[in-house]
Amino acid sequence: MMPKVEFLFDFGSPNAYLCYKLIPEIEERTARHFDYVPVLLGGIFKLTNNRPPMEAFADVRNKLEYERLDMRRFVRQHRLIEFEWNPFFPVNTLLLMRGAVATQLDGGFDRYVSVVFRNMWENATDMGNPEVAYAALEKAGLDPDAIFNRAQSPDVKHRLMENTRQAVERGTFGVPTIFVGDEIFFGKDRLREVEQEILTQSGHPKGP
Repeated sequence: MMPKVEFLFDFGSPNAYLCYKLIPEIEERTARHFDYVPVLLGGIFKLTNNRPPMEAFADVRNKLEYERLDMRRFVRQHRLIEFEWNPFFPVNTLLLMRGAVATQLDGGFDRYVSVVFRNMWENATDMGNPEVAYAALEKAGLDPDAIFNRAQSPDVKHRLMENTRQAVERGTFGVPTIFVGDEIFFGKDRLREVEQEILTQSGHPKGP
């Protein structure tokens, strides 16, 4: 039985972007498609009493410096040379995540996700500013009026809230989170284990 693989993401997470860049390689090696699930990271934090690392480790000597070193190593190891830290971080992604749900429902999701992630973590664009986000989408050939108008629809708002609530009910406390069937994996550093689990559940336990 082929497992369902779900990628829970929020555009505001740099680690979600790094996973996003590597997921196509895993899909190719495992012949399994990842289902993308937009969630709101701020909502997950609120529901789980979690805090972003910049707050949680602010008073821990050397911890944040090591986190930055670890990210640089990951980027270098996987040759993700397009990655650039966004100077506007942290970014309010509520509108962007509603836009993701809107395009999932109406079409154009893959293109939208690509454009937003690229502007957020390659072009270092202030995507938390609605006017800037509008211009970035328009420049990429998308229809920001249609997307952002749809993003205000009650069903879109409800879907994002439900995605977030259900994620927490399943054990999520942050993003990126990946489910392989019912098995949960958190963070960019678990991609190898994700791939192994996909192969195991698919009946090919040898692994990558």
